[in-house]
Amino acid sequence: MEPETIVVKGAREHNLRDINLELPRNQLICFTGVSGSGKSSFAFDTLHAEGQRRYIESLSSYARQFMGQLTKPDVDLITGLSPTISIQQKSTGWNPRSTVGTVTQIYDYLRVLFARVGTQHCTECGREITAQTRDQILGQVMSLPAGSKLLMLAPVVRGQKGEYRDLFEDMLKRGYARARVNGQIVSLSDDPMLDRNAKHDIEIVVDRITLKNAVKSRVAEAVENALELGEGTLIVQTVEDAESAPRRRSRSNDLLLSSKYACTHCNVSFSPPSPQMFSFNSPAGMCPACDGIGTRFDFDPDLLVTSPRKSFLGLAVEPMRTKIGKWRRHIYTAVAKELDFKLTTPWEDLPEEARHALLYGMGDKHLTFEWRWSGGVWRHGGTFDGIISELRDKYKKARATFVRAYYEKYMRRTHCAECDGARLNRQALAVLLDGRSIQDCARMSIAQAADYFANLELNATQQFIAEEVLKEIRDRLQFLNDVGLHYLSLSRTAPTLSGGESQRIRLASQIGSGLVGVLYILDEPSIGLHARDNRRLLDSLLRLRDMGNTVIVVEHDEETMRSADTIVDFGPGPGVRGGHVVAAGDVKAIRKTKGSVTGRYLDGADEIAVPAHRRPVVHCGARKRDLRR
Repeated sequence: MEPETIVVKGAREHNLRDINLELPRNQLICFTGVSGSGKSSFAFDTLHAEGQRRYIESLSSYARQFMGQLTKPDVDLITGLSPTISIQQKSTGWNPRSTVGTVTQIYDYLRVLFARVGTQHCTECGREITAQTRDQILGQVMSLPAGSKLLMLAPVVRGQKGEYRDLFEDMLKRGYARARVNGQIVSLSDDPMLDRNAKHDIEIVVDRITLKNAVKSRVAEAVENALELGEGTLIVQTVEDAESAPRRRSRSNDLLLSSKYACTHCNVSFSPPSPQMFSFNSPAGMCPACDGIGTRFDFDPDLLVTSPRKSFLGLAVEPMRTKIGKWRRHIYTAVAKELDFKLTTPWEDLPEEARHALLYGMGDKHLTFEWRWSGGVWRHGGTFDGIISELRDKYKKARATFVRAYYEKYMRRTHCAECDGARLNRQALAVLLDGRSIQDCARMSIAQAADYFANLELNATQQFIAEEVLKEIRDRLQFLNDVGLHYLSLSRTAPTLSGGESQRIRLASQIGSGLVGVLYILDEPSIGLHARDNRRLLDSLLRLRDMGNTVIVVEHDEETMRSADTIVDFGPGPGVRGGHVVAAGDVKAIRKTKGSVTGRYLDGADEIAVPAHRRPVVHCGARKRDLRR
């Protein structure tokens, strides 16, 4: 039978004076008293320490050797102790990869949600991308109106230059007689003459079918052949009359179907979405430019150019340091010639395009460089990566501390330009749910996110898939709302949180975990919390209690004391004058105890008086002027 109380005898940890105490289980218990009276020593250094020690001792000897040994607290006996979880006032850590979403595990559920019901879009053109099985494609074709006259087309060329005579000959040998070239149906035996300098779209006519139930096997064979020939993509064109097909040019009746994740318009293939693809801690999802951090420690143009009146050749970019030689000059001259500007022009007078090209390069654009020497002119081609790319290489290769320190003078931590601080790669950000990416959801405040997911509308299939995941997301967002963290966003990094915010986030995580029969010990959870949200926090603690747990809070807040089932008042003073249990019981019992300082304040016998006169509010500037006088 489960014990009804936690019995502690002879607690002497720190300044505790042989405390004997019996605490009821499955209640909200408040430890209070003056600072230094021993309440934290009893809660954390006695109850929690003994709970942790017993847990470690329950493990195998092999596991214990990796965890170390915990010292037994100075206490004679503790019985009825449940598994113990401590939630203290401390930061969640300095790992920049941790966010509110990852700490509360909401982001993990978001990753599953977007992977399962999100819609992939092309990163280049923004068109929706879907992948279908061959059976789904066949079903979609067979669902067209009976009697429809169809052309089954396999796209083999998309927007490419050339005459494609070899392609036409090969298709003719393989038994295909027709193709749609640039929207026009032509016979392959007529040897279509194409302009080699123009871009063409070529689709091979795999079959011409009048849709009936009896031809399902023929349609299936045509789908299979078209997908194989079109490398996973086929086009079904509906025509009014089979005889009119050779003269048709319109593509308005085209039905584009694909068996793979690929944009047929841009010829870009994608891997199917997975939960790992939405993790900025995984190589599958992180932004390649910032490695999933969202910021980069990189060279800042404002720090590089300290004298904008100088020209580029006059070393306007300060860390270039030495005079630009003939070899480097011919590289920069090609850039200037391409963009039509002069390297001797003052930096501040250069057009923005020219400054950007010199600093960040010209991408994949091919340039022609001219090296002049006594024997003539040697021309060679290549690309230009920019001054900042050169400086990055020098910084990475530098081994001496003073060299790295020199370059770091011109560097600053900024938002990653590639992902705009979103931490994820382009494919992950192109998966949308109700028009929003996962990062759009993470950047909402908790209150906005709770409202968004509460009203999220999905179709029947999506709702069936996402039902359990959405329930977890909604519940955890509500927990965060209940503990007064509605103003935070899921993308807020853990190092920027205060101790009180971190504690309430861990509290919300514990409520969401649904554990039962646990002893929770919290250290002043109301610290830093606005008075209007205090009631919501207490409701969360009471909910934790009602789930079948024992909740102990070390607290000075009056509303918490009045909401507690049991109050334990430590004292009567701090340090050597404390370490005793002055009173224990409900609010009425504490108020009736004469030696309890807490009881006198709860009874109204003592109070902290509001000052009769307050100092006037002085503007900061005025205050400084007064001090100078």
